[in-house]
Amino acid sequence: MYILAATDFSTRSQRAVRRAGQLARSAAAELALVHVVDDDQPLRLVEMEMRESERMLAELISAVRELQDLRCHPMVVKGDPFDAILRTAADHTADLIVMGAHRKQLLRDIFVGTTIERVIRTGCHPVLMVNNEVNSAYESVLAPVDFSDASANAIKAARNLGLMNEIRLEILHGFLPFGKGKIAMAGLGQTDIDNYVSSERQEVTEELTTFLRQNDLASLRAALRVVEGASFEAISARVDRMRPDLLVIGTHGRSGLLKVLLGSVTEEALRSLDVDILAVPASKRH
Repeated sequence: MYILAATDFSTRSQRAVRRAGQLARSAAAELALVHVVDDDQPLRLVEMEMRESERMLAELISAVRELQDLRCHPMVVKGDPFDAILRTAADHTADLIVMGAHRKQLLRDIFVGTTIERVIRTGCHPVLMVNNEVNSAYESVLAPVDFSDASANAIKAARNLGLMNEIRLEILHGFLPFGKGKIAMAGLGQTDIDNYVSSERQEVTEELTTFLRQNDLASLRAALRVVEGASFEAISARVDRMRPDLLVIGTHGRSGLLKVLLGSVTEEALRSLDVDILAVPASKRH
């Protein structure tokens, strides 16, 4: 396995480096530490920044406990951050990209997206965004599914990366009982409404079980939770209640202006949930 961790030497990326080291150690993987130098500046400054970055990477490798005795490769590359990270990941056939949560810039985020969102949007690698301090290996994982190939592929990617070993796994699906409003408007009582919602939940639960079996995921020792609510609201509420170490989520590969304007459940999660998130692009091959 080959893991690439991007760092800009900030506190946010320091957490990502530590988590990447912990994952590389548990998987006996190779680890690349990558720093990107902006090449849209005078050559003299680019060369100076590259030398300084090489020195800082060497210091980082010697100072961070999780990096000790690993096959760790420091790399300083030139270019735009998201493009350089993807190019380096492709050159080394990385299995996972690890990044820290990036500083939010409202207008830029709306129209362009943060670096990590752009890496996920345009790349084909699973990307782990690290929000929290690294105290131990992941012990609890929440994996929302919407019956799409993307959500099944996200769980498979996490399993292939060794993130599903000896953990507490919960698979979540949010559903909307569309007939609920009509029943209420017809003047039926709360008991009838509750019975209808309960029947819908049971039907969706059976569909979820079938979905997992058809995608060779039935062998996972997972708790299944089917809750009433739209996708992001269900995920957000469950993250608040469960406090998982990791959220595993797939993306649907929507692109262009439509995606910029409408966003996605994954991007909402990346921007607002205080949890480590493994985002798996739909185009990722397994």
